[in-house]
Amino acid sequence: MAAPAAALRAVLARAGMAAERSGRAAEAVRVVAVGKTKPVSMLRQLYDAGHRCFGENYVQEFVTKAPQLPEDVRWHFIGHLQSNKVKPLLAAVPNLDVVEGVDNEKIANHLDRAVNSLGREPLKVLVQVNTSGEESKSGIDPSRCVDLAKHVKLACPHLIFSGLMTIGMKDYSSTPENFKALVNCKLEVCKALDIPAEQFELSMGMSGDFEQAIEMGSTNVRIGSTIFGPREYLNKKQNL
Repeated sequence: MAAPAAALRAVLARAGMAAERSGRAAEAVRVVAVGKTKPVSMLRQLYDAGHRCFGENYVQEFVTKAPQLPEDVRWHFIGHLQSNKVKPLLAAVPNLDVVEGVDNEKIANHLDRAVNSLGREPLKVLVQVNTSGEESKSGIDPSRCVDLAKHVKLACPHLIFSGLMTIGMKDYSSTPENFKALVNCKLEVCKALDIPAEQFELSMGMSGDFEQAIEMGSTNVRIGSTIFGPREYLNKKQNL
């Protein structure tokens, strides 16, 4: 396994070429380095190499790591967020940039209230869509994504509706059908809310499929194991 900084450079090069194949500039795609289960020291190597965009999946791990890195990191929370974890997360991570995973009105309302009560700047959010139809996956059904996007945009003044995200299949890879489903949702939401397509984020694609996702329109890819190596679940049995 290459050192994280070298692995990141390779990912950025691949992402840039995929963006160019889709007729966009390399800068049009953001690479979020997802450090789930990895020590802060590995994230720090990427920071020292100039990277500023990082993501985490677990609130407890997030609130421990984030204060150990400089304040100019742009953090993404990725995945399903429980209501009772909203305020602790926002309070502990003042530089949280995006929540990728608003999958119902209740969590949107909790985020909106927490941002207001903490006196934070408006928070960018992506609505999570379950494109694979798996019951085990969080995310709203594609048929309801317009309604949820509308709620975030019109009823949550302290949130900035920025686009859509999907996690894909159980093995963290997606098929073109998953990506196509999210692109179709984007078209519907842009039309319903009169949002210019070029101002709309699509977060899809991870280590196994990010180049294809970019070619199909992703603006945001979430890369963990290709940069940091396989995840280490020390307490896997307890977490099942």
